[in-house]
Amino acid sequence: MIWTKITRMENIPPREGRPVKIGDLEIAIFNINGRFLTIENACPHKGGPLCDGIVTGTAVVCPLHGRHFDLETGMPVRASEPSCLAVFPTRVEDGIILVDLTAGRRAMDEAAA
Repeated sequence: MIWTKITRMENIPPREGRPVKIGDLEIAIFNINGRFLTIENACPHKGGPLCDGIVTGTAVVCPLHGRHFDLETGMPVRASEPSCLAVFPTRVEDGIILVDLTAGRRAMDEAAA
């Protein structure tokens, strides 16, 4: 794994997300009560910024059209929604959030393999 330092833990308030752009990739990091989860930032429906969505449990609601995505798997909460998001391994070390940007994966891709 290749860990990239992103930011300090305190820069992402509990139950909120923040966008991070690295090269052409934009991710959203969410603080779920001290546990950090990272997904692609753009909703696959219309590109809504998921970092601005409302967090409910371990899901985020797209601020544009209300689609719900599980932050742990990237899968839509409603089975009728066919697309999913890439999720990225995330950890905290010495108060710094690190993300492995090379290990992003989509649950739908894994199911097809």
